[in-house]
Amino acid sequence: MTSPVYLDYNATAPLRPEAQEAMLEALDHVGNASSVHAFGRKARLWVEEARKEVAKATGAEVEEVVFTSGGTEGNVAALHGLPGTSVLVSATSHNSVLKNVTAHAFLPVHPSGLLNLEEAEKQMASAPRPFLVSAEWVNNETGVIHPVAELQALVKKHGGYLHLDAVQALGKIPLTLRPDLLTLAAHKIGGPQGAGALVIREGVPFVPLIKGSHEKGRRGGTENVAGIAGFGAAVRHMTFADAAWRDEMEAQLLRVPGARIVGQEAPRVANTTGLVCPGLKAEILVMQLDMAGFAVSSGAACSSGKVTVSHVLQAMQCPESEQFSALRISFGWKTQKIELDSFVKSWTELALSAIR
Repeated sequence: MTSPVYLDYNATAPLRPEAQEAMLEALDHVGNASSVHAFGRKARLWVEEARKEVAKATGAEVEEVVFTSGGTEGNVAALHGLPGTSVLVSATSHNSVLKNVTAHAFLPVHPSGLLNLEEAEKQMASAPRPFLVSAEWVNNETGVIHPVAELQALVKKHGGYLHLDAVQALGKIPLTLRPDLLTLAAHKIGGPQGAGALVIREGVPFVPLIKGSHEKGRRGGTENVAGIAGFGAAVRHMTFADAAWRDEMEAQLLRVPGARIVGQEAPRVANTTGLVCPGLKAEILVMQLDMAGFAVSSGAACSSGKVTVSHVLQAMQCPESEQFSALRISFGWKTQKIELDSFVKSWTELALSAIR
């Protein structure tokens, strides 16, 4: 390829031109959305139009949508928004969940990556009351779609509350389920970084993380009008990826001896591939691919010269020989098929060279 290829949409997606246009218009306007004069009313209009878009995309009532600074804030607010509850957390949850709660229990997953509902129900049955179950709708590393309808039925059966982290689900699958709490982020769908939402189902006894008079008392702080406007525009124009592109790419990647797609046997979103191949080192491949013009993520987190194996792969009981080789390839609205074909060619050459 003559120009760099971006295949890390699950980290953040390129800003959609419609979102940029909405943000620039809002940035050019002065006015606090809480002010009653004409300037404030115009700013409020952008916020409320975006709220309608988010509500429509999630099947929620407009009044249930609370704007936040992003997925992390939404998750933390949900986890701490029901004081006195014990919390049960999916073992493959995002770190914004795992690092911000003391869980009563971690709900295990099958080797496929899907939640183990039988074990989850056992944990619910023994959990101190009241309880909250928190799980990701779609896993950010593997793209696995959890059986959330079945999970919700179990939570209701045992009288608990359900929080779903839908940050990686929005714009990839229809959000047809209405949990008690739902987290969203703008930048995964081509909106701006620093904007998100927490959808709080009517009747849930939610206590705000940030107290104040904004967002009907559910989230204090002046609204990020430009970010929210961009979020609304991104939701309005979001499109789903083509699974045929992913499947064709994966079929070619699997020609390399030892290569495997993590979670391939489970339902997955169309834009995400978790690729492992024993004998390869992900941190080296990420750098080599970057030099070749391809941006992808490693399944391992690197910091201070140390490599930490993904907790998702560990929870899925992936062999240790695979755990340090994991790559995540994720694409979206701006991706061209030729870019995926070029990536396959480069990765295959690097992998075969390393294996030899």
